[in-house]
Amino acid sequence: MSDEVGATKKTESGPYVHLCEHPGCTKWGSLGFAHGRATPNWYCFEHKIEWPPAKRS
Repeated sequence: MSDEVGATKKTESGPYVHLCEHPGCTKWGSLGFAHGRATPNWYCFEHKIEWPPAKRS
């Protein structure tokens, strides 16, 4: 007898899709940046930010 009879597959599994946080952009934000334990910000390749921030002299 199989344990799979009547089992349901989880529908919430799979990759989490982050959208770009740039205003008006609806592309996938594949580049995430966070400082310390802060919540990461996600950007697409077109709107990526320079990380780590450039040091100014």
